[in-house]
Amino acid sequence: MKKLDFNTLKTHLFKAADILRGRIDSGEYKQYIFGLLFLKRLNDVFIEEVDKQIKKGIKEELARNDRDFHSFFVPERARWEELRKVSRDVGASLNKAFEVLEDENPILQGVLTVINFNDKERLPDDVLQRLIIHFSEYNLGNINLEDADILGRAYEYLIEMFADDAGKKGGEFYTPKQIVKLIVELVDPKKGMRVYDPACGSGGMLIYSALHVQEKNGGPLNLSLYSQERNLNTWAICKMNLLLHDLPDAHVEKGDTLRNPKFLDEGEIQQFDRVIANPMWNQKDWNKDYLESDPYGRMIYGLPSASSGDWAWVQHMLASLNKDGKMGVVLDNGVLFRGGIEGEIREKIIKEDLISAVIALPLNLFYNTGSPGCILILERNKPQERKVKIIFIYGEEDFEDRKRQNYLRDKDIEKILNAFKNFKDIEKYCHVAGFEEIKENDFNLSVPRYVDTIPDEEPVDIKGVLNELKKIEKEREKTKQKVEGYLKELGF
Repeated sequence: MKKLDFNTLKTHLFKAADILRGRIDSGEYKQYIFGLLFLKRLNDVFIEEVDKQIKKGIKEELARNDRDFHSFFVPERARWEELRKVSRDVGASLNKAFEVLEDENPILQGVLTVINFNDKERLPDDVLQRLIIHFSEYNLGNINLEDADILGRAYEYLIEMFADDAGKKGGEFYTPKQIVKLIVELVDPKKGMRVYDPACGSGGMLIYSALHVQEKNGGPLNLSLYSQERNLNTWAICKMNLLLHDLPDAHVEKGDTLRNPKFLDEGEIQQFDRVIANPMWNQKDWNKDYLESDPYGRMIYGLPSASSGDWAWVQHMLASLNKDGKMGVVLDNGVLFRGGIEGEIREKIIKEDLISAVIALPLNLFYNTGSPGCILILERNKPQERKVKIIFIYGEEDFEDRKRQNYLRDKDIEKILNAFKNFKDIEKYCHVAGFEEIKENDFNLSVPRYVDTIPDEEPVDIKGVLNELKKIEKEREKTKQKVEGYLKELGF
């Protein structure tokens, strides 16, 4: 039997979106398709586990109903064969299936019941039946998959596809995978470390951190993952994404990180080896009033203005960083040069020698904004040769121009990574600046202040230009004489 491959699964999932097209906004496709994909996956693995126990001599009824035989226990009301029989009130039956699944599996608490299938105006019975029939086409048990991570990869594909389709709305929870790859490679998490994303969205940075460690070390994953997300639907997507990538031990908390951070150690902000995030840029509802008396003492460099929470996020991430930790954050370019209180905060952080790198990114990389953005790398304990220095990397001109948005190619990512690792000047691309140079620039971190980005002009052939001017003068004189002759003939 041919096993299900990645391209076939992608096509299958895209066709599921076609069933919903025109009935609901594209920004909402994800929750329904993700929910059914996840439900079908749990059911197929459940049946696979039943068959395994029967082969061992266990009676079928016991194999189906003993929770100890299953990684996720699927109660009868949530079993796929039962849902296929439903012809009326299909949405209500699906809602109930998710409810009983959560009741039986504490790790799924709150993950599935955020999806409401019981909306007959937009999701009538016949549409939901078509979706169930469609998802019945392939068995998603482990034995039928071409490789172990095919579902996780397909899930990432769907997240990217829906973010692309939904435009600005989709970009709120999804960071393009090439940006994720770049920032994870820059902070380089190692085996045994604890990695934290305080604004995790759909979980891409956590997943790539795990892949990064596995690729470098091989064998079982030895990495602890922590994250928080305030949007309930996005939190649920993140949980499902991590589970489909076989990362059930990742800690994903719900809530507003700036107002109510969930990872605490005896009342203090918990600290990690690596902290990475792409928080909302220029966030205006970031609880400035609440943080004026922050019980966790995170805003030690100053309280940002109500118009932008960028430096509030940076300070939360710094507070979450242990004494040898490294962090990477993606932000709007304005953090590099805006004045006022932001300029004061930036100056204090520079003076404490916490910033290692400033990387200018190309325009139009993100789904929810055309702004170029930048990456800041901060370290608590820089290597001796990098102390009191910052490398500025001008990556704005290295990208592939695609139809809807720009894209960082592998060679563009490698170019940035090599510049960061080598920590040396490259003409027109990067520059290592010392404290005095940065001070002379009034602690403005705009990359073109440090990297000459103006293209070289072609050398001018002065002699050739003079000869050309002489020719032009001669032609002008001839033309003048002709015009004067014509005017004379006409009597002027």
